[in-house]
Amino acid sequence: MIDNMIENDQIHQDLVTRLQANMPDETKLYDLAELYKVFGDSTRIRIMFVLLDDEVCVYDIAATLNMTQSAISHQLRILKQNRLVKGRRVGKQIYYSLDDEHVRSIIAMGREHLEEND
Repeated sequence: MIDNMIENDQIHQDLVTRLQANMPDETKLYDLAELYKVFGDSTRIRIMFVLLDDEVCVYDIAATLNMTQSAISHQLRILKQNRLVKGRRVGKQIYYSLDDEHVRSIIAMGREHLEEND
């Protein structure tokens, strides 16, 4: 297949073999792409920024972002399904926080990348 697209003398077969060996399987790549789709919504990003430093209930998130509780709950459900946020119940109230340090790192690295050229 590659032979039809590029002359054989241009292919560095040892490099191609190593790259192919390091490539995750299609299922993992699909899951990674789906995870990044969740980050593709600015409302969900805003919610995660609210949760960077504090554990916050849905009502306070809604007030902070000037949105309805229903809209925030919908986005929190998606974030929870993707293990980006978690909830802790205290009586009838649920307090949300980022799921783990990986999520915090992803957000911090994205922000740092954007601010590099500012």
